[in-house]
Amino acid sequence: MSPRHSTIRRILRRTLVAVALTALAAAGGLGAYLAITWPDVAALARRNPADTAFIAAARERGVVVRWTWVGYDGISDDLKRAVLVAEDINFFSHHGFDTGELTNAVREALEGDRLRGASTLTQQLAKNLWLSPSRSPLRKLKEAILTWQLERHLSKRRILELYLNVAQFGPRIFGAEAAARSYFGERAAELDQEQAAELAASLPRPRTWHPGVESRGYRRYVARIMRRMERAQWLERLL
Repeated sequence: MSPRHSTIRRILRRTLVAVALTALAAAGGLGAYLAITWPDVAALARRNPADTAFIAAARERGVVVRWTWVGYDGISDDLKRAVLVAEDINFFSHHGFDTGELTNAVREALEGDRLRGASTLTQQLAKNLWLSPSRSPLRKLKEAILTWQLERHLSKRRILELYLNVAQFGPRIFGAEAAARSYFGERAAELDQEQAAELAASLPRPRTWHPGVESRGYRRYVARIMRRMERAQWLERLL
């Protein structure tokens, strides 16, 4: 081998080693960062969150939010049922991920129905509590891990309680209690079936769909949720 070729090989070898070391350092740094900043998911079994990623982002923009925490028994069973039929009908039977509903959502989207998302309530809760609206691969990976941890450490009722307290139901309005008082002048425990359907229908697009809006699309979705609620009376025994 000529001296020139030997020199090129040495340079390439050193470059590859440098790149590998840099990648390892970056991975180690990312791992250390995640270890330091990763939320204590298990603590939510006994402690309510002091804030959420979405509420904090709103406040950073100068938005004055409405948010009042209320316990599981302080939320109408009609609202629990309305949210489940609208967002995650298989909530009590899956372990955080619902591939069947993902397939159904894709089929409905192809048929022109864009109203129902494919994420489970647990996935939505993970995003609302700790993540951003970004759809980057890293964000989705973090969501998947956090979803698994939520299902592992919390009961289904606790996950549902948390979700109903942090979900956005309208401009500046977070949680069932603030929504019930803002739109209907009642406590979340007093909501009837129609009011519950109106709140559940706001979840896909809370800034433009919420009680008081006369959008035809929104009203059709409210009616659809009410029909689903009638067919899902069996959920009552799980709530």
